[in-house]
Amino acid sequence: MYLWRKKICLMDPNAHKKGLRNKLSKEQALKKLESEKFFRKTLSFYRYVILDNPEQFRDKLFKDWGDLDCLGRIYVAREGINAQMNVPEHHWEQFIATLNKYEEFKHIPLKIAVEDDGKSFYKLTIKVREQIVADGLPIDEYDVTNVGQHLDAQQWNDAIEKGAIVVDMRNHYESEIGHFENAICPQSETFREELPEVKEMLKGQEDKKVLLYCTGGIRCEKTSAYLKHHGFKDVNQLHGGIIDYARQLDENEDLDNKFKGKNFVFDERLSERISNDIISSCHQCGEPSDTHVNCNNVNCNLLFIQCDSCQEKHQQCCSSDCLDIIQLPKEEQQKLRQGIENKKRFHSHQKVDLSKAFKE
Repeated sequence: MYLWRKKICLMDPNAHKKGLRNKLSKEQALKKLESEKFFRKTLSFYRYVILDNPEQFRDKLFKDWGDLDCLGRIYVAREGINAQMNVPEHHWEQFIATLNKYEEFKHIPLKIAVEDDGKSFYKLTIKVREQIVADGLPIDEYDVTNVGQHLDAQQWNDAIEKGAIVVDMRNHYESEIGHFENAICPQSETFREELPEVKEMLKGQEDKKVLLYCTGGIRCEKTSAYLKHHGFKDVNQLHGGIIDYARQLDENEDLDNKFKGKNFVFDERLSERISNDIISSCHQCGEPSDTHVNCNNVNCNLLFIQCDSCQEKHQQCCSSDCLDIIQLPKEEQQKLRQGIENKKRFHSHQKVDLSKAFKE
């Protein structure tokens, strides 16, 4: 057995504790955010490190970051931490100090967002999870800390030019709007589907140089450990993911940009542009577009690509049925939502054809 076996509740067991929950409603929090006169830095970070008591860490971090008025979505687990958040610029040094006071998080690499208005999050949420990235495998299946080689942007570009195998470890709706040149882009909807799929796709190439990338590095780092466990000898990942690759491009004009399109992000922005290329199409009319929207019918909330013309024509709805629903009184719409779990669904080419979703 590699490292651990401990049952951790998937729901946050500490949310009810005094001082460890958000006291403002969504409407109040958004109003407060809009009234702020200071700038916020949006960032993401992660680290695979063994935390003996993730619940205790959760409590400490909520107190530390709540006091600094930080906002974001953070997951803590036995295997480490995964965070997407924003921090008031005037509290930045204090925030760094809260990280460095824990041996487990000292000098943790931070990825600063390229495009952001500082309003990506409206509340602070820190949850204890069984894993920071769910892979669908037993927790002791492989050693998540035995990872591959990290490459900076120049090393990454050099490896691509030498013919290394490039694999996108994101979901299909992410890679659809942007990816590296000649990358293998699995059409998976979840990371747990993607791990065994990638291993099968690379079967027989265990001795070749493999390059893995994702948004910020957390998924490809776990994949690198998984592939090494299964006999792959030269596994590498893009250090800091696409987010840090974009930062290095900004800082070095001589660096060639091998990423085409947008980087999908999991906050209110939905994406940030890395190159001017538009490599995807509107799911309704087929015109070039790389703008993701959620269906305006909250009963549906489908994530799909919609151009400006279709967005205006169809009122940001994915189908005629949804367009009909948003015309109903709010009370009627609420009745339709009763008993339905309200969560985002993601577009799949295999399952949804939106080109015929509207009645002529």
